[in-house]
Amino acid sequence: MNKLYGQELILDLHGCDTSLFNRDDLTVFFRLLCKRIDMRPEALYFWDDVGLPPEECQTEPHTKGTSAVQFILTSSIVVHALDLTGKVFVNIFSCKEFNSADTELFCVEFFKAESVGNRVVIERD
Repeated sequence: MNKLYGQELILDLHGCDTSLFNRDDLTVFFRLLCKRIDMRPEALYFWDDVGLPPEECQTEPHTKGTSAVQFILTSSIVVHALDLTGKVFVNIFSCKEFNSADTELFCVEFFKAESVGNRVVIERD
């Protein structure tokens, strides 16, 4: 008992480069991140305004942007990149251990964040 069951890293990135908040750059982010933390990527899904008529597009600061879920063999990585606020919220959960500090550094550097808030949650069996 008390064996590691899962690890979760929650990041709030502020002052980010909003030019990276698109499907192409986020796809690169997920590919590089999975390689960096040695996770096997599976399906990738986006939620954004791509292809929607203007009247259906999001306009509120807390919803306008691009969100994505990158499933990994051991769980998932979720990103919410908000255009109007320059914020990126990253949540990584895996039952396979990874280096939280190195992962945070990678995310900060990729999104060119000016500041970051973090939280690490360790789940035990």
